[in-house]
Amino acid sequence: MHQPLSYIDPNANIARNVVIEPFVTIEKDVIIGEGTWIGSNVTIMEGARIGKNCKIFPGAVISAIPQDLKFEGEKSIVIIGDNCTIRECATINRGTSASGKTIIGKNCLIMAYSHIAHDCIIGENCVIVNSVALGGHVEIGDFAIIGGLTAIHQFVSIGKHVMVSGGSLVRKDIPPYVKAAREPLSFVGINSIGLRRRGFKDDKIQEIQDIFRILYQSNNNNTQAIFKIETEISVSKERDEIIAFIQSSKRGIMRGYNQK
Repeated sequence: MHQPLSYIDPNANIARNVVIEPFVTIEKDVIIGEGTWIGSNVTIMEGARIGKNCKIFPGAVISAIPQDLKFEGEKSIVIIGDNCTIRECATINRGTSASGKTIIGKNCLIMAYSHIAHDCIIGENCVIVNSVALGGHVEIGDFAIIGGLTAIHQFVSIGKHVMVSGGSLVRKDIPPYVKAAREPLSFVGINSIGLRRRGFKDDKIQEIQDIFRILYQSNNNNTQAIFKIETEISVSKERDEIIAFIQSSKRGIMRGYNQK
């Protein structure tokens, strides 16, 4: 169902039961899944792929071209998973030739005035709070929560189950399962409350605490810490995920709160 005051390109592919409010603009090469609601004054530009049962609030702009001087009009897309909510005036840019796509996973909440730049990848069940700004090529893991007014440098990676304090400047990669706060941004503990809410048992939370104690609180450099973690902590999915994240970090991981 759509209002006559909306503009919908005849080549857009929109499921029958999508609700489109007045003054919406939907360009060509757009796909919108069943049950999605598009609020008034939303602009959905070429290359948007929006899943089922999403809610997009007034003023949002989806799939605008990248704010990247290297962009030369190449074909690219934005993929938004099912059950996402995108609040007022959020902006999500499509990809560049680097990857061809910007991706937001299922069940994400993108709050008002947030900006997600080209070629970003956001996992499932993430919360991006009001006025967060993501530079290009940022990657955020599942269940991460990014506090309001946070600015994330391009090419930064943030692991799963991370909690970033509001107003942060994120210049380095943030390993999975931790809380990040202070200035400069630092490790301030593991996200134990979030982990418990998501069903992690006490022994698993203790294991994760032991890993980050070795990494951040035992005066080890990263190479020494990884060796100790592999030696002292039994093999597990979480242990190996943390090690792999540190080893693959391109920008380097954030500091510990007591590190110089």
